[in-house]
Amino acid sequence: MTKLVVATGNPGKLREMQLYLEALGWDLQLKPPELEIEETGDTFTANACLKASEVAKATGEWAIADDSGLQVDALNGAPGVYSARYGKTDSERIERLLGELGNELNREAQFVCVVAIARPDGAIALQAEGICRGEILRAPRGTGGFGYDPIFYLPEPGLTFAEMKPEMKRQYSHRGKAFESLLPQLSQLA
Repeated sequence: MTKLVVATGNPGKLREMQLYLEALGWDLQLKPPELEIEETGDTFTANACLKASEVAKATGEWAIADDSGLQVDALNGAPGVYSARYGKTDSERIERLLGELGNELNREAQFVCVVAIARPDGAIALQAEGICRGEILRAPRGTGGFGYDPIFYLPEPGLTFAEMKPEMKRQYSHRGKAFESLLPQLSQLA
């Protein structure tokens, strides 16, 4: 079984990645807590590759990282790579985004996720992108999920991410699509 270090200190993200990768036999572990990687890239791809590469080089193990965020059409793609830094809390981020959108009629948006896997020497072995198109509601709905999930609405199921059960969210989400694209490639490495 090959070890794969997840470039995060978040046990929830580790569990989520384990669900996507469980059939491949990789042993996922959190990065060392003292290892902090600053996200200096101006794209999701740059940040995912940076985190995976730096963690791989620091640990001498295979590493996986993702970077994701929300891009709102009427805001020229904002908050984009700054999605997590758009406020101090989820509610502050949502409030700021809704305030900036105001009465804008174009509520179209997309969640983007890029997943990158680096070899122990830091070279990027694989990367994949997933995109989920939807709309921004005028007020939050649902209690599940995190981040912008309560205001990100998908017309096809007629639900926000925050209203979906985890299995359904995995089916529709940007992260789910990125891992779906990555899995056939990843199975060649394991």
